[in-house]
Amino acid sequence: MNNNELIIIDGSKGEGGGQVLRTSLALSLITGRPLRMVNIRAKRRKPGLMRQHLTAVQAASAISDASVEGAGAGSQELLFEPGTIKGGDYSFAIGTAGSCTLVLQTVLPALLAAGVEANLHLSGGTHNPMAPPADFLQQAYLPLLRNMGADVEMSLNRYGFYPAGGGELQVQV
Repeated sequence: MNNNELIIIDGSKGEGGGQVLRTSLALSLITGRPLRMVNIRAKRRKPGLMRQHLTAVQAASAISDASVEGAGAGSQELLFEPGTIKGGDYSFAIGTAGSCTLVLQTVLPALLAAGVEANLHLSGGTHNPMAPPADFLQQAYLPLLRNMGADVEMSLNRYGFYPAGGGELQVQV
């Protein structure tokens, strides 16, 4: 199979929500394989890309200079062609109470796999009903990653709850 062969993902499969998108983006970044996702969040009350999903796409694009088509509010189809993952300083603002930790979930595996140094500033929701809270990442998930050899630190600069958001995370990889 050619490494540049387009992978088509049906976003309505499985849980049919944002996790399919985030995992697909992370794996596309890690493998360098382009993807087309259709039926994004098709099983949700409001299907298509919402602000936090758009931020995840923008974050994945930024760390790899990806080519992206279809990244708009409500879009149910996306073409994502990653470039080379690069370190640096990045800031990603969701603009709502959407989950910072889920945006981090999209790019952290790729940054770790690439072995690059990055500083991420994420703003939005830090404690959301359907996402791992920032405290969980600090106290459970990141220590586990460190035990496996990852060099990751995170500080919770400001809490962000629904509906206001306004939380801030700083992550060093």
